[in-house]
Amino acid sequence: MSFKENNEIAIKLDNLSKCFQIYNKPHHRLIQGLIGGKKQYFKEFWALKDVSFEIRKGETVGIIGRNGSGKSTLLQIICGTLASTAGKVDVNGRVAALLELGAGFNPEFTGRENVYMNATILGLSRDEIDAKYDDIVAFADIGEFVKQPVKTYSSGMMVRLAFAVAINVDPEILIVDEALSVGDELFQRKCFSRIETIRARGATILFVSHSGAQIIELCDRAILIDSGEKLAVGTPKQMVGRYQQLLYAPADKREAIREQIRHKTGQFGTAVDSTENKTDGDLVSDLYTQEQQERFDPELKSSSTIEYESHGAYIESPAVLTLAGEQVNNLISGKTYRYTYTVRFTESVSNVRFGMLIKTISGVELGGATSDKLASSELIVVNKGTLIHVEYRFTCLLNPGLYFLNAGVSGNILGEVKYLHRIIDAFCFRVVGDIAGYSTGIIDFACFPEIFLDNIE
Repeated sequence: MSFKENNEIAIKLDNLSKCFQIYNKPHHRLIQGLIGGKKQYFKEFWALKDVSFEIRKGETVGIIGRNGSGKSTLLQIICGTLASTAGKVDVNGRVAALLELGAGFNPEFTGRENVYMNATILGLSRDEIDAKYDDIVAFADIGEFVKQPVKTYSSGMMVRLAFAVAINVDPEILIVDEALSVGDELFQRKCFSRIETIRARGATILFVSHSGAQIIELCDRAILIDSGEKLAVGTPKQMVGRYQQLLYAPADKREAIREQIRHKTGQFGTAVDSTENKTDGDLVSDLYTQEQQERFDPELKSSSTIEYESHGAYIESPAVLTLAGEQVNNLISGKTYRYTYTVRFTESVSNVRFGMLIKTISGVELGGATSDKLASSELIVVNKGTLIHVEYRFTCLLNPGLYFLNAGVSGNILGEVKYLHRIIDAFCFRVVGDIAGYSTGIIDFACFPEIFLDNIE
């Protein structure tokens, strides 16, 4: 499965397809084997259909899609644990895969024995395993259980040990399938930290997750897959937005949305926002050359806006206002503002809730609020034709940069709780501030340095 034509390419797929044979009854499989192709006793299910893409060495690429879209099948074929029906896969480099963690463990063997067996399968020699064994055990952090048979482990302990083995083989290509949702928060952070280290060493990472935030935080590019097809490739922020649009689409409009996404594929390789390809340093430099004042810039508009399908409500007129009621999109760090939007109800709805979210250019979710934590803010019944004005006050504790606001409304309609309407990147704003300030990063925590010098004679 290796190739030499282009040493800059780590993974290359050409028209990859996978078909499974689905039998209604177990004995139909036997009959099919006996009679061959004279009669077909199975249905064909195409888990993948003509999927093609390339991943360059050193890239971190996310794959995102709904359940059943073919993501795990794709990873298994790339890893070589599943054969494709058609097409070609080329992989250039040693692969470590975090797929079904612990699936290859022998329950009768001790943790130590399983470490050696699995590390050998992943390509390490006995001497290499000896050198890494202490690190593996320390990472798993399961104590004396490493000397006990794996059948005595909890599922969490099994996952810890499997992850520790796979993550310590120094892979050239790391493939991760929903493995970062395991364990407690401290263990998850340790996993993320190790993946960041592997990424910094120049390894290629192929990452599957249902978490849009993880895709945005970790990946350079993202691939959207649905019903076995590659719908689009683009920046993580763009693809997560399209995935969410598809995920919450009503069944009767899903195919139309798929077509819309597919036809816009060519646009996703380029920046949606004029600032999206700039570095943080470029953005901050740009901001400091502008007027350091509160104002509204008519040229500053979000061009990455994505609207969910409406289910009885529409969000209109999102805006940021000063406390005096003046609309602005150039905000001063440290001041308080009002984020407002109007919701027009086209159906009668119960248990209505509203929400907002602030994100960075890359789509990292910084924080927001919902109204459902306040009993008085949940509207028991809203009649058709009602117009509701929503307002959130927030203190701008952000450092200079460009940020985006989401808006959402949910409720119970026809006995089902769902998003009634949601707009991703509904409004964008710029934060300006004093370059002489002490704060670094995204959030201004009002950290103030005090330095004391002790004279030592």
